[in-house]
Amino acid sequence: MRALAADTAKALEAPLEELDIPWTVGLRTGDTSSAERARQSRRLPSALITTPESLTLLLTREDAREAFASLRMLVVDEWHELLGNKRGVQLQLALARLRRWNPRLIVWGLSATLGNQPHALEVLVPQGGGRLVQGHTPKTLRVDTLLPPSLERFPWAGHLGLRMLPQVVAELAASATALVFTNTRSQAEIWYQALLEARPDWAGLIALHHGSLAREVRDWVEASLKDGRLKAVVCTSSLDLGVDFLPVERVLQIGSPKGVARLMQRAGRSGHAPGRPSRVTLVPTHSLEVIEAAAAQDAVAARRIEAREAPDKPLDVLVQHLVSIALGGGFRPDALYAEVREAWSYRDLSAEDWEWALAFVRHGGHSLTAYPDYRRVEPDADGLWQVPDTRLARRHRMGIGTIVSDASLTVKYWTKGGAGGSLGSIEEGFVARLRPGDCFLFAGRTLELVRVENMTAYVRRSSGRKAAVPRWNGGRMPLSSELADAVVAELGAADRGVYASPEMRLVRPLLEVQQAWSALPTEDNLLAEVLKSREGWHLFLYPYAGRHVHLGLASLFAWRLGQRQPVTFSIAVNDYGFELLSATEVDWSACLNPTLFEPGDLLHDVLASLNAGELARRRFREIARIAGLVFTGFPGAGKSARQLQASSGLFFDVFRQYDPQNLLLGQAQQEVLRQELEVQRLAQTLQRMGERRLQVQVIKRPTPLGFPLLVERFRESMSSEKLADRIARMVRDLEQAAGPDPDAAVPATGEPR
Repeated sequence: MRALAADTAKALEAPLEELDIPWTVGLRTGDTSSAERARQSRRLPSALITTPESLTLLLTREDAREAFASLRMLVVDEWHELLGNKRGVQLQLALARLRRWNPRLIVWGLSATLGNQPHALEVLVPQGGGRLVQGHTPKTLRVDTLLPPSLERFPWAGHLGLRMLPQVVAELAASATALVFTNTRSQAEIWYQALLEARPDWAGLIALHHGSLAREVRDWVEASLKDGRLKAVVCTSSLDLGVDFLPVERVLQIGSPKGVARLMQRAGRSGHAPGRPSRVTLVPTHSLEVIEAAAAQDAVAARRIEAREAPDKPLDVLVQHLVSIALGGGFRPDALYAEVREAWSYRDLSAEDWEWALAFVRHGGHSLTAYPDYRRVEPDADGLWQVPDTRLARRHRMGIGTIVSDASLTVKYWTKGGAGGSLGSIEEGFVARLRPGDCFLFAGRTLELVRVENMTAYVRRSSGRKAAVPRWNGGRMPLSSELADAVVAELGAADRGVYASPEMRLVRPLLEVQQAWSALPTEDNLLAEVLKSREGWHLFLYPYAGRHVHLGLASLFAWRLGQRQPVTFSIAVNDYGFELLSATEVDWSACLNPTLFEPGDLLHDVLASLNAGELARRRFREIARIAGLVFTGFPGAGKSARQLQASSGLFFDVFRQYDPQNLLLGQAQQEVLRQELEVQRLAQTLQRMGERRLQVQVIKRPTPLGFPLLVERFRESMSSEKLADRIARMVRDLEQAAGPDPDAAVPATGEPR
């Protein structure tokens, strides 16, 4: 959102002088300098572009009501990015406060990719009276696929599609300006380096952009894009919001977008002007993503966009808000209770939950009463609740926000005189695995680690050894329901012999091997494959419900089967299905009966089948940080992820033993079920699986759909070199068993459809 905020500020400033409008425009985000913040503290600009966190920080000023007295309108851009998460809840609470001060406040929400607009309107304007406004001229979106010259019939995820590099280079060469989107920062680093190696003459004409790079680097890239000085930028979601880069002609998406809304959002970065079509080209990284590409085109054409639901009553955000409002002039409980209930997410907040929240900020609840650091808010003689301690006030202001990630280290060059310029930030967990002298890829450079000190990784340039690639959290996005359903529809058509698109015709040899050795999943049947190998007894099941749901389903089935007979399973999951492997004999034909698919006491079974306590403990770390239980440290003295986990884990254990009714414990469990396991989608998937005809196929060897699941399991226990050797050997054997590929002699065109 920092890129979007900076772009919005420039767009607002441009016409002011020409139209002779005496406005000032200000920007307040995490990138804003302390000097600019001080100026804004003295006088807010006519128009302020900001984020939910910075808006809340402004509400902690004692004169907040006077500062916002002249506020007339609030515009929430890219509302879909906030609606379904705690940042949106934080904004709801801030809006409730601003509306209380000015009941005539005008509120707009903007989005081009919302699948459930009535809900989005209700959350933003919960008091009613709002209306939906849609443009009459639909935006033309052109989605095509860069087809590889040939396809492997036994694909596996993880090799990042670099074999498509020549085709991508050719497409970029034919375009004036393009964006190349990847799903992860590590993938962006790899592709940027590969493009430079393929075309050294593009040095200075292509750039890299992701959220871990230094602000100066990001600002330069954004400005150069706007001015048309760059041929291509390899980027992540850091540029997929409504930023206006007019020179961008087209967008390439490396790998599956995993969601219809995300694909449409990224496509919209090209042709960003009224009447101009937007074009996105999908670049599959393995064969099965060719099917996803065909499905994505159909889903976009039908505008089957994912819905987003606002969280219900997150108490960690409420607790943080209470302290913020106590700083901003104080509050009286009854009045603030009525105000908070005007926010959609807290519309059903009970009096008991409210009293718990008040007690929690006053003395930390039942188990923390003896500790002064948790007496954050206290009422005075007149019943006004305020923060009495300036030290606690400073700590709270530094911790405002709901974005929680692993601790990061600043990456700086090491020079003879000490530290050099900053390159950005990198997750602590990755650096912890490196030793001085090890090389890694960051900011488009091969760097050698010199030393780690005071949350800073000092590096020097290196051109030597093979570099490791940093891994950031959030790298494995699950397939959305809408895109998954579109994929199954494509497979159903193939099962009927219909290969309507170039993508499906290209992938036909793979699907024909799947049909010959087993069957295809369709809208009407649930495919199960049973295999006996030297490893044991395998079950491959293909619900097509996304990685998170499949993890829950695999654990649930393994637990239910374990209740019937003593057996343990190894589990592997991907977006298409899951594998259960037992070293002891399992009669899968007998096990796969209707009782396995019954919802029953689903919540109990899911919690019993997983290490729910450990999952909740990890989730509690985020809740503890937002609720103010854990302080991340002052600048230059930040705590490590391990320290934060240990601190939050201590609170988790104390609450479970001495305060088991603590509402934050229940919230941790609910978030695990809702966000990590998607238990609602799991229940819907289980119901659909029970309604479909179960088709059990006994197979002699892994099929094209089952092979990627084997690779997922091997990846957990093998080094990358051993894994590559084993995969190559298995693919060679499977290809020999499948016979010659009828299309191998006639390569498919590399031109986009």
